[in-house]
Amino acid sequence: MSKTAITKSFDLGDGKTITLETGKLAKQANGSVVVRQGDTMLLATVVSNKEAKEGIDFLPLSVDYQEKYAAAGRFPGGFFKREARLSDYEILISRLVDRALRPLFPDDYHAETQVLISLISSDKNTMPDALAALAASAAITISDIPFNGPISEVRVARIAGKFVVNPTKSELENADMDILVAASMKDINMVEGEMKECSEADMVQAIKLAHEAIKKQCQAQLDLAQLVNAGKKREYSHEENDADLKEAIKKACYNKMYAVAKTGNPNKHGRKEAFEAIRKEFTATLTPEVQEEKAPLLKKYFHDIEKDAIRQAVLKERTRLDGRKLDDIRAIWCEVDYLPSAHGSSIFTRGETQSLTTVTLGTKMDEQTIDGAFHEGTNTFLLHYNFPPFSTGEVKPMRGTGRREVGHGNLAMRGLKQVLPKENPYTIRVVSDILESNGSSSMATVCAGTLALMDAGVKITKPVAGIAMGLITDNTGKYAVLSDILGDEDHLGDMDFKVVGTKDGITACQMDIKVDGLSYQVLAEALEQARKGRLHILGEMTKVISASREDYKPHAPRIVKMSIPKEFIGAVIGPGGKVIQEMQRETGAVIVIEEVGEFGVIDISSSSKESIDAATARIKAIVSVPEVGEIYDGKVKSVMPYGAFVEILPGKDGLLHISEIDHRRLDSLDGVIKEGDKLQVKLIGVDQKTGKLKLSRKALLPKPEAQEQN
Repeated sequence: MSKTAITKSFDLGDGKTITLETGKLAKQANGSVVVRQGDTMLLATVVSNKEAKEGIDFLPLSVDYQEKYAAAGRFPGGFFKREARLSDYEILISRLVDRALRPLFPDDYHAETQVLISLISSDKNTMPDALAALAASAAITISDIPFNGPISEVRVARIAGKFVVNPTKSELENADMDILVAASMKDINMVEGEMKECSEADMVQAIKLAHEAIKKQCQAQLDLAQLVNAGKKREYSHEENDADLKEAIKKACYNKMYAVAKTGNPNKHGRKEAFEAIRKEFTATLTPEVQEEKAPLLKKYFHDIEKDAIRQAVLKERTRLDGRKLDDIRAIWCEVDYLPSAHGSSIFTRGETQSLTTVTLGTKMDEQTIDGAFHEGTNTFLLHYNFPPFSTGEVKPMRGTGRREVGHGNLAMRGLKQVLPKENPYTIRVVSDILESNGSSSMATVCAGTLALMDAGVKITKPVAGIAMGLITDNTGKYAVLSDILGDEDHLGDMDFKVVGTKDGITACQMDIKVDGLSYQVLAEALEQARKGRLHILGEMTKVISASREDYKPHAPRIVKMSIPKEFIGAVIGPGGKVIQEMQRETGAVIVIEEVGEFGVIDISSSSKESIDAATARIKAIVSVPEVGEIYDGKVKSVMPYGAFVEILPGKDGLLHISEIDHRRLDSLDGVIKEGDKLQVKLIGVDQKTGKLKLSRKALLPKPEAQEQN
């Protein structure tokens, strides 16, 4: 007997029905919901501890999205044949959900909380990433966990000039805009996506459309909570406060911190030392016992008061921590061709943020294989972002690639891939090593990536630059939009809005909003300010290099493409790959062949032109059809009493009969021709029945003088 679940369905538009289901699966979690669209189903669960760990002054929230291969009727790859660590795609979806949920938990809620989302059924055409945040939020909404939601997330794509909410995978292939938007009933709180040079106005329009669809999803979650009789949220007390201590710190330190904030010191470490001196001065007035007992509260209150002082200084003085005006961009210097052995390299430095970026050009054999439960295929453009601890003057253990690196690298990749040439024979890898960081290293990666690609000779359509925008607001309606934000401004501000684009439009964006009530007017103002900043940065970059180099570096691989009829693919490869392996070994070129329709498409790559020419000639010889009357350089493959078999083209032998070797009569070939000899022959005929080739050496020799006289 089956268990009856509680469900709530709603129409997203265009006949897309989404169903929320609870009460059937994972009932020991604090909240669990299954979201279904078509045959795609996601299970989301949430569990939060009743008490917070001692000394924790933040929300320890973890969000993991994982795709089960069985959902698509597939086996996982690898030796163990089971799901292992999250793929980059799963990490990116986990980050999207985390960034949408995190701001909606109460500031004083510090219990460890875990959200798990699993793809348990997939129909291969419904994109699960657009449903993950809906599933997670619904699970929290029906639980007793304090939450200022619900929220949800939708994808908006522009296809043939029309905006579509949650398009199918096949529809998305024709889109020139693809963004994911998260919001509550009231406010937008997260945007991420890519587009082909769209305008700022089009982006605002897409976000507005997304918000209308999200409101339906939020209402459906509230309706589901009513159906399950979700009770009131749990009571908790995760913070101890000392109002007198906080007031004493504010009275003693606020004005001093305000003065430091408005001084405009451009040095990050200098500002840090100035604020630290104020803390030490106040702490010295306390007894050692109070210092030890109140250490967590002291740290928290100093942070809060410093944050308030900096924000008020920006709003009132209209200047920033480093002395810039609101829309000023930090000083920029760039350099290309810095690394002599790389295929392309650049340094991009903006203020105290620096990226050293390389470009490596590879062949089809270097493609990345994507083997996911939902996504399969290959990737020919990779961008990897590294953030070593010395870039911020810190000591930290190196534990491999973190989620932050994956997310920042993906954003830069999405912005740059829009300007790659359509006819691109290479697999391209861009690597950004952040050597200094004080705000927006992902946007420095975009700028350095553009410079390195042009230095490598990759014919990008236009240069691309990125800029990070910030926002500071107060409850009076006063606000300040900040261009090219510092790390401190990101941490203390209300918005982190990264915009990537060319001089003609936006190619990628990522926005996180940490405050309620961001109006579309402020959003439009931030986008316009970002456009002006982007143009300024592009101007500085093009002073160093304004277009891609005419040719690749001498040591970079060259790739020549050629097509052959499909029936010749086997001849080029040979039995067990013998022919193609021999060609690669003897010419030094890398040869990759792929069947595309009725043709075999061949990539021949090498840093040596001679190698490419030799391989090309060998392949042309294999696929060419022998013509009667043509002369060939042949090689004797075997000798028989009646003649010799001569290979005139790879895999094509003909019979050189004993009577066609010389004008004089030969009784034997001993001492005349042996196996391995090379000689010129003429194709004099093709047997119509068997297709066998008839060769002659005699036809190329002058006739004896006596015969000519007769």
